[in-house]
Amino acid sequence: MAPKSSACSPASTSSRSNEARAIVLNQRELAQRAAPPDSGSLSLQRVAIRFVLLIGVLSFFADFTYEGSRSILGAYLLVLSANAAVVGVVTGLGEMLGYAFRLVSGRWADATGKFWPITIFGYVVQMVSVPALALTQSWPAAAVLIILERLGKATRNPPRDVMLSHAAKHVGGYGLIFGIHEAMDQAGAVVGPLVVAAVLASQANYHEAFAVLVVPAVLNLCFVAAARWLYPRPEDLESGPPADYGRKLPSIFWVYLAGSALVAAGFADYPLIAYHFSKTQSVSAHWTPIFYALAMSVSGASSLAFGRLFDRFGFGVLVTLTVIAALFAPLVFLGGFWFALVGAALWGMGMGVHESIIPAAVAPMIAPDRRASAFGLFTAGYGVAWFVRSAVIGFLYDAWLPAAIAFCMITQLVAVPIFVLVWRRQTDAAAR
Repeated sequence: MAPKSSACSPASTSSRSNEARAIVLNQRELAQRAAPPDSGSLSLQRVAIRFVLLIGVLSFFADFTYEGSRSILGAYLLVLSANAAVVGVVTGLGEMLGYAFRLVSGRWADATGKFWPITIFGYVVQMVSVPALALTQSWPAAAVLIILERLGKATRNPPRDVMLSHAAKHVGGYGLIFGIHEAMDQAGAVVGPLVVAAVLASQANYHEAFAVLVVPAVLNLCFVAAARWLYPRPEDLESGPPADYGRKLPSIFWVYLAGSALVAAGFADYPLIAYHFSKTQSVSAHWTPIFYALAMSVSGASSLAFGRLFDRFGFGVLVTLTVIAALFAPLVFLGGFWFALVGAALWGMGMGVHESIIPAAVAPMIAPDRRASAFGLFTAGYGVAWFVRSAVIGFLYDAWLPAAIAFCMITQLVAVPIFVLVWRRQTDAAAR
């Protein structure tokens, strides 16, 4: 029988080495710029910073809107007579379809170059869906809008992330770019749940709380229009000779995707956590969105710091944070008020890692003209794991709570050696 070609053959090893070296060199180019900038580069730097901040402002109002609603979705579905399995399936299906559709929107953006029109369409769908929850009277009707909101986010995220990545050269690195964006993004995710909590505390009902969110939704769309008018071609920020990425997606991309999918598989949705708080009365109804606001504040603050640390130290940061974030499950599901509070903070820290470091790590692996497709492919795989996770955890929660907790922790911890492998490949490439 003819010998099979080994993954450790010289050609295969050389290919992986070249892929990793291209990524490392691209990261070094961003992190180490010793030459003093000329007036042209300073002008581009100002444009890039303003662009990143404007995208951050519109994301603030987007998160104000949809995170405000997500802070009470679990409790609202319970009011509409849904059980834990329904909550898990609805939220998980929304995430799966949302992430899977990014594969379509990413390829659509790369094929057409219509980054702004696709982004705007996605924001419109998402911002209309959230306030419309005020009109629902049954959990199936609410489920349709929950899923539609996720599809809107899926449509706009890959092209928006690519436009953000173009500014990395002039702002300081992919980790910093996505960290700044996530910090502003999560500021909205703090304010939204707090506003919803205040509305509920004033003796209003859930429908009135959803209706209030029409205000930040309209503001988001206004800033989206302003960003499109002021910065019609963000790709012009990324100039200079491209790195040699190769024609195919690098093998390290697929390894990293496998680890990230495992992390996604073990990360419970907040609607299920809110459902648990409401069912066990470990956290009262008006404190539940406040816990979510705390989680989002931790996410925003940590994403900025961790994004910068990732630019400097690489995957070692991700490995450490993955281990710490896995502790959220026993705290939120088994603890009383104060342990649940700590667990919510760790859950928020994990979300900050998901939203800043994970896309920051993908960007330097991929050539700019294929980046939207890569973001879409990456998040599609991530989303399938998200759906499986949500359904499995929901069913396990109904059957036996300790099994749900074990599932959350084990799947995240299994990702750690995979991230270590990616870390070692990049370290070896840097040493060469």
